Amino acid sequence: MEALDQFFNWLNSIVWGVPMIVLIIGTGLYLQIRLAFMPIRKVTYGFRMILKSRTPGRAAEGEITPYAALMTALSATIGTGNIAGVATAIAVGGPGALFWMWVTAFVGMATKYAEVVVAVKYREIDDKGEHAGGPMFAIKNGLGKHWQWLGTAFAIFGGLAGFGIGNMVQANGIASAVQNAFGIETWISGIVIAVLTGAVILGGIQRIGAVAEKVVPFMALFYLVCVAAVLIVFAGNIPHAVATIFTQALSPTAATGGFLGSTVLMAIRMGVARGIFSNEAGLGTAGIAQAAGSTADPVFSGVVGMMGTFIDTVIVCTLTGLAIMVSGVWTSGETGAVLSSAAFEAALPGYGNYLVTISLALFAFTTILGWAYYAEKCWEFLIGTVSAIPFRILWTVAAFFGATLSLDFAWLVADTLNALMAIPNLISLLLLSPIITKLTREHFAEERTASGMASHRR
Repeated sequence: MEALDQFFNWLNSIVWGVPMIVLIIGTGLYLQIRLAFMPIRKVTYGFRMILKSRTPGRAAEGEITPYAALMTALSATIGTGNIAGVATAIAVGGPGALFWMWVTAFVGMATKYAEVVVAVKYREIDDKGEHAGGPMFAIKNGLGKHWQWLGTAFAIFGGLAGFGIGNMVQANGIASAVQNAFGIETWISGIVIAVLTGAVILGGIQRIGAVAEKVVPFMALFYLVCVAAVLIVFAGNIPHAVATIFTQALSPTAATGGFLGSTVLMAIRMGVARGIFSNEAGLGTAGIAQAAGSTADPVFSGVVGMMGTFIDTVIVCTLTGLAIMVSGVWTSGETGAVLSSAAFEAALPGYGNYLVTISLALFAFTTILGWAYYAEKCWEFLIGTVSAIPFRILWTVAAFFGATLSLDFAWLVADTLNALMAIPNLISLLLLSPIITKLTREHFAEERTASGMASHRR
């Protein structure tokens, strides 16, 4: 076991090393340039499309609305990474890591947009009559049979990573937080998590989407209100905190208090790795959810999908990072969810720890639901739809064991598989970028024409 642990530590250092950082940032930047920075220019437009996505358009085909698909994707991305991941990035990489999370998000918006466009463009209808899409189908149908091995590799990595990063690690985070805050045994939490998970995912994407539509906006608003309270208490420290983030993004972070110091490379590495862990831009997962959305327009789905990265990282992760910075606890030597709890407790003594626990539990539980659909579609690609029910049962059981076991090794393996998922997805996006660009230009040209005709009639 020790040899296996050493192997995955070695492999993890490679797949999350400089080449991966260059591949992720470089692909996103390349797509941004090819798209004339449309994802950044169209943020306001994107929010309008989210509101529009609540109802399917004409000639739309799919199982759920694009809005429900976005909420499903957000349910998977807004998880422990937004609380524990941001804290770990700052604790290890220093405040500058938050700046690199922003960089990852802004270039990642183009990546996420592209992932969704090709997922919807090349989706299929399975033998149950449901739409199925994602990187594996984009590779298979967009690049041809000679590249199908690459889609198979993605499905294997995604199907296995889901059980770790999308299930057991999340369940473990819930159970540990609840035990620390309320003294409830992990096996009790495990049973509750498993029962709730089974009750939702056994109903398929329609039930997952319906639950996500209701829970995700509530949990996001709840967390934003809690963070706002912290920022109000320490409002005077906000300017200094923001300045520190920028100044330490490109200069070594000196040791101070319980913080041991960090290099610029570590700040970049932690910012990119934790950013991808949080918003999943580059992993291709959002396309799997959006492919089930009722739409006839891949670009519309892409615009809605890219906003998930903005909401997750630019809004939610930034607020967590600021709460940690303004409260001054980032130099305490703590890390993970404990560091985030310390920030809330500093502002709201006696209540902060409980608020973080409730937020983390909601975030992590919805991640289990969203990733259940991702992993299921990966296994269906590999084995067929016959795997759906056995998979859902196994996923539910895994949630219980995740809550009760020590998962240091599972976390390491899942983090490694996350990086391996990104490689085939990013390669396919680079190869399919001419198609993505063409579809984007045609969509916005049609919108300008329609807008001009409407103005003429008025």
